[in-house]
Amino acid sequence: MADDKNARDNQADDEERRQRERELRESRDRADEPEPIDTEPSEQLGELDEELENHDYPTTTDELISAHGDREVETQGGSKTITEVLAPVDNELYESADDVRNRLQGLISR
Repeated sequence: MADDKNARDNQADDEERRQRERELRESRDRADEPEPIDTEPSEQLGELDEELENHDYPTTTDELISAHGDREVETQGGSKTITEVLAPVDNELYESADDVRNRLQGLISR
């Protein structure tokens, strides 16, 4: 290809076309991904949020499961009990309701 203005314009047009095609392909690929849950922590945790505020701290994972294990929270995979959400966690120590919320949010968002 000759190095003239026409050739450079064609090359730029080709690059723009390829970029649009890449963006369309990526967009189609993302269409299969689940939509992120974009709710406030208190919405996901529901009534549990207030119960966590009233819980005695420090506390452990086992104590949380004992006190609130049957409570359900919204996850990306649907509703789960606190027992199910905390199942993969060792018996950890939590100093505050915020510590518990952060841990639950991390597990729920997986």
